[in-house]
Amino acid sequence: MIHLAGPYLLAAVLAGLGTYGVLARRNAVLVLIGVELVLNAATLLLVAVGASAGDRWAAGNVLTLFVITIAAAEVCVALAVVLAVFRLRGDVDLSEPRS
Repeated sequence: MIHLAGPYLLAAVLAGLGTYGVLARRNAVLVLIGVELVLNAATLLLVAVGASAGDRWAAGNVLTLFVITIAAAEVCVALAVVLAVFRLRGDVDLSEPRS
């Protein structure tokens, strides 16, 4: 049985930094990095809880693989959109939408 205080604290810090990155930044790439930090915090919690519970079916690890797969697909789509917007507008600032 492992103690979950360390992973919980690290996941809370990662989620807090990611939330701050999403709310405080106006650059689309930095917002995307913030979202990835939040997803990594969720992944860390899934692995820690799965390891501490002694789950014989490894449901936490399987769910973690799904989260990683979804995060990778999200990064690919988001970076493609950011690249297309950068080619059209010349910047990826989210503070003022243009038509």
